[in-house]
Amino acid sequence: MPSKLAADLLRFTEAVDRLGTPKAVLDTLDKITWQPCRAHVLGASLLPLDFGTTNSLVLGKTVFLHKSTPKGWWEQRMQLSAISPAPGDVAARLALAPFTISEVMKSLEPIGVDRWAVELNLKHGIRDLFGCPIGGRWIFAYWSPKAMQLQPHQRALLFLGASFATTQLQKLAPPFTGRIGKGASLTPRELSVLRWLSLGHRIAEVGEDLGLGEETVRSHIKKAQVKLGTRNSIHAVAQAVRLRLIP
Repeated sequence: MPSKLAADLLRFTEAVDRLGTPKAVLDTLDKITWQPCRAHVLGASLLPLDFGTTNSLVLGKTVFLHKSTPKGWWEQRMQLSAISPAPGDVAARLALAPFTISEVMKSLEPIGVDRWAVELNLKHGIRDLFGCPIGGRWIFAYWSPKAMQLQPHQRALLFLGASFATTQLQKLAPPFTGRIGKGASLTPRELSVLRWLSLGHRIAEVGEDLGLGEETVRSHIKKAQVKLGTRNSIHAVAQAVRLRLIP
């Protein structure tokens, strides 16, 4: 026999397209998830096209927060993430399955500046987050004042709710051209050079493999750095991987 959570979420998937505002979508899902999972809805965010940027994160346009979100948390997070992306933001882009922040922290063991997101969450009473990457474009999250100990079926059901909620939020979201920005339009040669660098090849080896002179390789690297807004070749390769420009 299906659990109450499963039955309620099934009804949510059938009715969500009739919810006409982001607030209604988030409120309805929160009422379903809080009691059985002790998981509040945090909200959803359309991921910036350029990793590390925050100018396209605008409340009511590309970011939708539930009323349970602690007051002041979002504003402080925006200020700090403009300086250094949180480990959870990286996971949101690369993960193929839902994850808790506790799991991310245990895996990465962040130190120094990389701990700011955890410290900010704790300051506002957010002990844990359950992030659901949706379609490589959105991240939907739940939050809890306690460490989340979700059962496999709960994780699957929360992800189901997040997927349907995000689909409706995308329909309701107003057009926002500010997300597009300038973009990073790398040429095929620039992408090839970065891909070979990512495999550990030196500049001379890259030139030999691609049939290019060393100065030409360096020129492609410098142009790619400018387009990606990065400081050096290592940074450029990492950014290209994050943006899924190279495999």
